[in-house]
Amino acid sequence: MLGLNSKDFRLFLVVIGLTLFAPVLLNPFPTESGLAQFNAGYPDLMQRFVIFGIFAIGFNILFGLTGYLSFGHAAFLGVGSYAAVWMFKLLSYNVLPAIALSVIVAAIFSLAIGFVSLRRSGIYFSILTLAFAQMSFALAYSVLSNPKFNLTNGETGLQVYNDDPQIFHSDRLPDLPHLFGLSMRASTDIALGPWTFTLNAGYYLSAVFMVAAFYIAIRLFRSPFGMMLRAIKTNQTRLNYTGLNSRPYTLAAFVISGAYAGLAGGLLAAMDPLAGAERMQWTASGEVVLMTILGGAGTLIGPILGSGLIKYFENIFSKINDDVLHSWFAFMPDGLEDAMVFIVHPFVGKGWHLTLGIVFMLVVIFLPGGLVEGGQRLWRWITGANRKKSDDQDTKHAPHAAE
Repeated sequence: MLGLNSKDFRLFLVVIGLTLFAPVLLNPFPTESGLAQFNAGYPDLMQRFVIFGIFAIGFNILFGLTGYLSFGHAAFLGVGSYAAVWMFKLLSYNVLPAIALSVIVAAIFSLAIGFVSLRRSGIYFSILTLAFAQMSFALAYSVLSNPKFNLTNGETGLQVYNDDPQIFHSDRLPDLPHLFGLSMRASTDIALGPWTFTLNAGYYLSAVFMVAAFYIAIRLFRSPFGMMLRAIKTNQTRLNYTGLNSRPYTLAAFVISGAYAGLAGGLLAAMDPLAGAERMQWTASGEVVLMTILGGAGTLIGPILGSGLIKYFENIFSKINDDVLHSWFAFMPDGLEDAMVFIVHPFVGKGWHLTLGIVFMLVVIFLPGGLVEGGQRLWRWITGANRKKSDDQDTKHAPHAAE
């Protein structure tokens, strides 16, 4: 089906199902419940799940499949955001032209950077990409914000103003990003008993792009081109000794990965028409590295799982303050309650990075293959336990059968 083998097709259906029912699956606790603070089924966070999932899928093509570690991939995310906002300013708030331009501009920009950076490999390649990303950040933050040719609006960020041309904008259309009149902020709430689920137009548009990006990644992984990228990762020196020139393949992987990042940047601007230089910082590049490693570098669904985990920590764990902790431990005596709050406090709220760091260390040490490897081990343990139980039952009934 769709050119996929049965295993990949089942995985593809799983991804479609998860994205389609995410507003329900991510809201497991009733709205008025004390545990509702752990729900993640609200539009802004779900959009970030799928958008950064796209970002991580693209990065995985370069890092997990090809073996090239880039520390500057956020540059393409930022360029994509700037391109989308400029399309809003010049033409209209329709998101499709903006997203198309963000992909094209990011691909061209990645072609230029990759042409230079891929002259080196290993740590030298990583440092080069980091240098280019920081140069891009400095340009966006200061040089390109010069009033004479203000392309980025500096630290304020690029946004749409009433005096912008917007050639194709009409009063009949919303003054917000839209898809042929359907606002990206349009939402419908569905109440089922104590639960409330929000279906958001912006989320489902982003989800469609993520499903398409995931499908393309599967086809790329299983293609002869993907096999060549695996060969480069395994031993590029031996590959070069065979007479094959690996550089066009690595450059193609770099450009594809950059285009994915540009798509993610364009979608970020489509959800919130603002582009800032902070999206190009080295911290944003490091974040996508963490997402890929946590989920499972070189796997198909791993980057999506890793991006979801980090964004969940960033948006849910960061909101747990001392008041919430006191409500958790209110059943304890006062002294013990204060002691528990004191112990847990460094790991939540502003200390969520500490918890994420511990999780990252545990994954790297015990699950080198990331969350995907953890899921595979769990599945083998469950199926192995069931098989052993079945064998024990067969052994138990065997004497009776013989009689």
